[in-house]
This record gives sequence, C-alpha cells and structure tokens, in this order.
Amino acid sequence: MSTLSELAKMIDHSILGPTLTDADLEKHCKIALKYDVASVCVKPYAVRRAVGILKGSDVKVGCVIGFPHGNSSTAVKVFEAEQACNDGATEIDMVINIGKALGGDWDYIEKEIKAVTDVCHSGNAIVKVIFETDFVTRDEDKIKLCEICTKVGADFVKTSTGFGYVKQPNGDFNYKGATVHDIELMRKHSGPKVQVKCAGGVRTLDDLLKMKAAGATRSGATATAVMLDEAGKRFGDK
Repeated sequence: MSTLSELAKMIDHSILGPTLTDADLEKHCKIALKYDVASVCVKPYAVRRAVGILKGSDVKVGCVIGFPHGNSSTAVKVFEAEQACNDGATEIDMVINIGKALGGDWDYIEKEIKAVTDVCHSGNAIVKVIFETDFVTRDEDKIKLCEICTKVGADFVKTSTGFGYVKQPNGDFNYKGATVHDIELMRKHSGPKVQVKCAGGVRTLDDLLKMKAAGATRSGATATAVMLDEAGKRFGDK
C-alpha cells in the first residue's frame, strides 16, 4: 500500500508552460512546498529564482534541457545543462534529438546523452533522459534508448515532455504521454541503476498508482494538488 508521503516524493511538479509568469512560478513552488514533493521542474531561466524560493526545504530544483523538442546541438545542450547546474539545479531533464533517434543514428544519440550525463554528474546533478514516446513510437527504438542510457550512466529514462503533440485525424493536436506499456518496457530494458519517470497525461491518483505499479519511481505532474489531496483522503496523512 502506498502512503501519502511516498507518493508526494514521486512527483516532479512541472512549471513548464510557455505562458507561465514569475508570479506563476512562485505560486507553483509554494504548492510544491506545501505537498513536500520530490522536486519542481522549471524552465532554464527560472532555476535561480526557484532555488531561492525553495531554499531550506527538501524540494529539489530540476531544469529542462533542449526543451521541448530536443533540437539543440549537443554543445548547446551541454552548455545549458552546465548553466542550470551552476544556477543550483540538481536534477536535469534532457530531451534527446528525436529526429536522430527516428533515423537510427544511435552513435549520435549515445554521444549526446553521454555528454549531457557527464556534465550533469560533474555538477552534482542527476539526469533524466526524455524519449518523447508520442514521437518515438516503435518499441525497438525505446529499447535501444534504454540500453544506451544504461551504458552511459544516465540516472533516469523518461517517457515524455507533455508537449509532444501529434495531429489527430480530426485536425486537433493532442498527445498520449506516459502509458503503462511504455513504463513496463522501459523498466524491463533499463539497468538496475536506472530509474523510470513517467510524464504527460498523469492527472489522477489512479493514473499515478498505475505508473508506480508498472515501475515508475518519479512522475511529472501539473495536477499535483488534485492527486495528493485524493491520496490524503484515501490513505490518510502518513
């Protein structure tokens, strides 16, 4: 049985929407503090301010790199990660070069992930590698990415950004985000030192519990309060 505190420490509270202001950042950092989540995940320019707001708490500050579509050069991703670490981030969520993965250029992908992983570890930060599973849809490609992340020493593999919108038959854009299938697949094919993070579409407590059962140890979330308020009702305050 899960406890409220265990579930709270699964959550990376995401503060990533392109229209979010500094006032929104402060509001959401306070939500993260209230629920004592694992971390906030913020945009690069916001790291210093988030560190200041969360100073003295157990809530870590994470930062996205190459977000949301992974198209920056490796050198830029390395610089961005180094800057985030210097600004106080201790967790880095990087997006792979999606086109290179779809084209099967695994040498490029391995070098890119290793370069970012190495600079993060030098900066005393962990790294979570985002596959963007709404775009990288073939299981064999996800398995290869898990193997590469294990080889180069990444700390987490992660499903999605929450911004991997795909055009639907009716012309609308939407995304699936994390699925139980992908979490199980990524857990199975990643090494024992590599954890799994779900992100995108995890909006209810039952969603979170399904991902936990499938092998996820972290979850990106914007619906943090909704999920943890429900957990408090269901499991109590402990």
